[in-house]
Amino acid sequence: MTFDSNYEPFFQPPGWVVGPVWAVLYTTLAISFTCVLSKQDELQQFNLVVVFFLVQLALNLTWPSVFNSEHYLISLLMIVGMVVFSLGYIYLIHDAIPFASRLIWPYIAWVSFAGIINTAYLLDSIR
Repeated sequence: MTFDSNYEPFFQPPGWVVGPVWAVLYTTLAISFTCVLSKQDELQQFNLVVVFFLVQLALNLTWPSVFNSEHYLISLLMIVGMVVFSLGYIYLIHDAIPFASRLIWPYIAWVSFAGIINTAYLLDSIR
């Protein structure tokens, strides 16, 4: 299903911005996770780190179809999950690989901003 809404919050960025931002963010995610994989011996809870990363990624990849289906509450909860699992990932890797953890902060900021946009759609849908 493609997204087709008459409502659009005034602070929603234009579509031409979204693609390049995601390209950068997916690159930083990939670099961070590559660093983690290359230094897995330095991480006490490597398996948990991988689970946290993969859960947030799975939520991220499935979020658009849920949002575009106008399930705004579920998609907002998915964003909360993305942020929580990303923060857990950062927490688990920060001491061993601070660079890899810092690469995730822009992603969290953008996802949080998407959460604000998602909330605007949710509030508009219940009016």
